[in-house]
Amino acid sequence: MDLLKKYFPQINDDQLNAFFHFEKLIKEWNKKINLISRKDVENIQIHHIIHSLSISKLISFKDSSLILDIGTGGGLPGIPLAILFPKSFFHLVDRKEKKIYVIKQIIKELGLLNVKAERLDANELKGKYDFIVNRAVSSTANIVKICKNKFKTQNNNKIKNGIISLKGGDLKEELNTIKKYELIDLSKTYSETFFDTKKILYIPNPYNHMDI
Repeated sequence: MDLLKKYFPQINDDQLNAFFHFEKLIKEWNKKINLISRKDVENIQIHHIIHSLSISKLISFKDSSLILDIGTGGGLPGIPLAILFPKSFFHLVDRKEKKIYVIKQIIKELGLLNVKAERLDANELKGKYDFIVNRAVSSTANIVKICKNKFKTQNNNKIKNGIISLKGGDLKEELNTIKKYELIDLSKTYSETFFDTKKILYIPNPYNHMDI
């Protein structure tokens, strides 16, 4: 876990232990259900935990912020972010019941009180959130459609409420229809080759300024 302390020096010992426990649980459960790619099992810290925590390079969520993680899969990026931001609240949703069952067990095992996991299609959600996060779960255009009417009107963080996506590869064509966004190249933050093509895409609430 040396890399976690290197890139996120604010992490305390309790959080470090939680990340270690989370990695262990993912490995155990992944033998029964495909939470992450089998070839990634030995790279959980870099490919999944640190990648998820990269969002904190864009924003440090204020206390009581409400964040929705759509298509959470193996609890990513929601669970690592919930460990890092214990005073913010995270709602993890996925359409696959088996995965949500596992995520609930992991949340319980970790003793996380600021996370809720539900088997839901994101289109069924009625709540309002400060931010909606995801990790390569769908095209940007589709994510924008899903997020309609799901943002709080008041902005309580240093950046405006919006969509935060962990993406990879060439995004030029995918972003053609998006007028206002910020793209953060993670290769400038991390030296590991995994991050060479990885980016954070931040889109301020597109339905607030109608820039799509």
